[in-house]
Amino acid sequence: MAPVQTVSPWPALPYEDWADTSSTLHLWLQIVGKVQLMQCPWINHSWHVALQLTARGLATRLLPHGQKLFQIEFDFIDHQLLFRLIDGATARLPLQPQTTAAFYRKVMGTLNSLGLNVKIHRTPCELIGPLPFDQDDVHRSYDPEFVQRYWRILAQTHRVFESFRARFIGKCSPVHFFWGSADLAVTRFSGRAAPPHPGGVPNLPDWVAKEAYSHEVSSAGFWAGGDQFPHATFYSYSYPEPPGYSSATVSPNDAYYSDVLREFLLPYEDMRKLDNPDAALLDFLQSTYDAAARLSSWDRASLERDDDFTSRLAQRSKAIS
Repeated sequence: MAPVQTVSPWPALPYEDWADTSSTLHLWLQIVGKVQLMQCPWINHSWHVALQLTARGLATRLLPHGQKLFQIEFDFIDHQLLFRLIDGATARLPLQPQTTAAFYRKVMGTLNSLGLNVKIHRTPCELIGPLPFDQDDVHRSYDPEFVQRYWRILAQTHRVFESFRARFIGKCSPVHFFWGSADLAVTRFSGRAAPPHPGGVPNLPDWVAKEAYSHEVSSAGFWAGGDQFPHATFYSYSYPEPPGYSSATVSPNDAYYSDVLREFLLPYEDMRKLDNPDAALLDFLQSTYDAAARLSSWDRASLERDDDFTSRLAQRSKAIS
């Protein structure tokens, strides 16, 4: 077993140092994510497709296959892909440099060997001009050090996002990982219907985007970057975007509004170097939500916990423990 090194909870993640691994891992996560997509009933806003953070990596939810139940987990400590059935059957594949086509064949073959005959659509989602998984001999990198750094950042982000989520009593998503765009996200809803989303996401049916954004949202997340924007960043946006949102004052000082992406950004490298990264991230989440809720006239009194109530809950929790 390879223990996680005890270093900064917010490690450096320069995109240029792991770009090939990042692109490859994204495709591998999509393959497993699509298995989950095929096995789960549809849940509003595509929440059923998201992967979940674990103490070792990222995992599917418990997936049905007839009366069988199984789960797949990326273990980023021992660097293996684990398959578990509730009858006790298990299998594992090493996570190591290999083509995406080889990874795809191994995942499908392992599922078949366990009596789990699953078929997925082999074209990656939300990417421009992708190769089908079974034909992709280009993406083949796996750097375990950077994969583990990435997962540790996701885990720490999950911790802060959960604290932020707890302040809201209206409809709110879980903190979960969308493999299509490869981001960890949490989304608050005003409760009001939104104008139809225009769609246009690469390799994603427009009806999926329309259903995902059927109601007003303020959404935030973490994204490790890509070729068009090679920087890890936290983001926050409102749909629909209210007038004046782009010029709203938000915190911390390193945060800014991107006219290209149409969302507020807090560069990860800037955040991690601050004296209190946790507080800075919470400030970013709260201030960008405040701007969206204020400018869109959300019914905040019925959607948010006041500070006194939150404090009382914390005291009761300590009393119970």
